[in-house]
Amino acid sequence: MPKSNPETHVIDYRAAEHLLAARDPRGAVKLLDSVIAAHPENTAARLLRARAFFAAAQLRPAELEFELVLEREPDNAFAHFALARTFERSGRPEQAKRHFRLAAALDPKPEYMRAARFDAEA
Repeated sequence: MPKSNPETHVIDYRAAEHLLAARDPRGAVKLLDSVIAAHPENTAARLLRARAFFAAAQLRPAELEFELVLEREPDNAFAHFALARTFERSGRPEQAKRHFRLAAALDPKPEYMRAARFDAEA
Protein backbone atom coordinates (compact mmCIF):
# COMPACT_ATOMS: atom_id res chain seq x y z
CA MET A 1 0.00 0.00 0.00
CA PRO A 2 1.51 3.37 -0.99
CA LYS A 3 2.31 5.91 1.68
CA SER A 4 0.24 8.97 0.94
CA ASN A 5 -1.55 10.24 4.02
CA PRO A 6 -0.45 13.13 6.23
CA GLU A 7 -0.14 10.94 9.33
CA THR A 8 2.36 8.69 7.53
CA HIS A 9 4.39 11.74 6.52
CA VAL A 10 4.58 12.94 10.12
CA ILE A 11 5.68 9.46 11.20
CA ASP A 12 8.29 9.36 8.42
CA TYR A 13 9.56 12.82 9.40
CA ARG A 14 9.93 11.79 13.07
CA ALA A 15 11.56 8.50 12.07
CA ALA A 16 14.00 10.43 9.86
CA GLU A 17 14.93 12.62 12.85
CA HIS A 18 15.70 9.47 14.84
CA LEU A 19 17.68 7.93 11.99
CA LEU A 20 19.78 11.07 11.66
CA ALA A 21 20.40 11.09 15.41
CA ALA A 22 21.38 7.41 15.17
CA ARG A 23 23.89 8.26 12.43
CA ASP A 24 21.93 6.79 9.54
CA PRO A 25 21.65 9.84 7.28
CA ARG A 26 20.99 7.82 4.13
CA GLY A 27 18.01 6.16 5.79
CA ALA A 28 16.78 9.60 6.86
CA VAL A 29 17.06 10.92 3.29
CA LYS A 30 15.12 7.96 1.97
CA LEU A 31 12.24 8.61 4.36
CA LEU A 32 12.27 12.34 3.72
CA ASP A 33 12.14 11.93 -0.06
CA SER A 34 8.52 10.75 0.15
CA VAL A 35 7.60 13.48 2.65
CA ILE A 36 9.05 16.19 0.41
CA ALA A 37 7.49 14.69 -2.72
CA ALA A 38 4.09 15.01 -1.04
CA HIS A 39 4.83 18.36 0.64
CA PRO A 40 7.51 20.22 -1.36
CA GLU A 41 6.73 23.43 0.54
CA ASN A 42 7.66 21.87 3.90
CA THR A 43 10.77 23.79 4.91
CA ALA A 44 11.35 21.75 8.08
CA ALA A 45 11.52 18.53 6.06
CA ARG A 46 13.89 20.15 3.57
CA LEU A 47 16.12 21.41 6.37
CA LEU A 48 16.24 17.95 7.92
CA ARG A 49 17.03 16.41 4.52
CA ALA A 50 19.79 18.99 4.01
CA ARG A 51 21.29 18.00 7.36
CA ALA A 52 21.07 14.33 6.39
CA PHE A 53 22.77 14.99 3.04
CA PHE A 54 25.53 16.86 4.89
CA ALA A 55 25.96 14.01 7.38
CA ALA A 56 26.18 11.56 4.47
CA ALA A 57 28.88 13.74 2.84
CA GLN A 58 26.57 14.46 -0.11
CA LEU A 59 27.65 18.07 -0.19
CA ARG A 60 26.08 19.26 -3.44
CA PRO A 61 22.57 18.01 -2.55
CA ALA A 62 23.04 19.48 0.96
CA GLU A 63 24.03 22.83 -0.53
CA LEU A 64 20.98 22.88 -2.82
CA GLU A 65 18.60 22.05 0.04
CA PHE A 66 20.12 24.63 2.40
CA GLU A 67 19.88 27.25 -0.35
CA LEU A 68 16.23 26.38 -0.96
CA VAL A 69 15.51 26.74 2.75
CA LEU A 70 17.22 30.14 2.72
CA GLU A 71 15.19 31.28 -0.29
CA ARG A 72 12.10 30.66 1.82
CA GLU A 73 13.55 31.73 5.18
CA PRO A 74 16.41 34.18 4.60
CA ASP A 75 16.60 34.88 8.34
CA ASN A 76 17.23 31.24 9.30
CA ALA A 77 20.55 31.51 11.14
CA PHE A 78 20.99 27.75 11.42
CA ALA A 79 20.54 27.27 7.66
CA HIS A 80 23.19 29.95 7.00
CA PHE A 81 25.54 28.28 9.46
CA ALA A 82 24.98 24.81 8.00
CA LEU A 83 25.39 26.10 4.44
CA ALA A 84 28.64 27.73 5.54
CA ARG A 85 29.85 24.40 6.94
CA THR A 86 28.90 22.78 3.64
CA PHE A 87 30.91 25.36 1.70
CA GLU A 88 33.80 24.95 4.13
CA ARG A 89 33.80 21.19 3.64
CA SER A 90 33.64 21.71 -0.14
CA GLY A 91 36.80 23.86 -0.05
CA ARG A 92 35.00 27.18 -0.68
CA PRO A 93 36.13 29.35 2.24
CA GLU A 94 34.97 32.73 0.89
CA GLN A 95 31.40 31.53 0.42
CA ALA A 96 31.58 29.87 3.84
CA LYS A 97 32.75 33.09 5.51
CA ARG A 98 29.80 35.05 4.10
CA HIS A 99 27.26 32.60 5.52
CA PHE A 100 29.06 32.21 8.84
CA ARG A 101 28.84 35.98 9.22
CA LEU A 102 25.18 36.07 8.23
CA ALA A 103 24.44 33.36 10.80
CA ALA A 104 26.27 35.29 13.52
CA ALA A 105 24.53 38.53 12.59
CA LEU A 106 21.13 36.84 12.77
CA ASP A 107 21.84 34.92 15.98
CA PRO A 108 24.94 35.75 18.04
CA LYS A 109 25.35 32.25 19.47
CA PRO A 110 28.94 31.65 20.59
CA GLU A 111 29.37 28.86 18.02
CA TYR A 112 28.24 31.15 15.20
CA MET A 113 30.37 34.05 16.44
CA ARG A 114 33.50 31.87 16.61
CA ALA A 115 32.91 30.55 13.10
CA ALA A 116 32.35 34.08 11.74
CA ARG A 117 35.85 35.11 12.89
CA PHE A 118 35.01 38.81 12.88
CA ASP A 119 38.28 39.54 14.70
CA ALA A 120 40.40 37.71 12.10
CA GLU A 121 40.33 40.61 9.65
CA ALA A 122 40.83 44.32 9.88
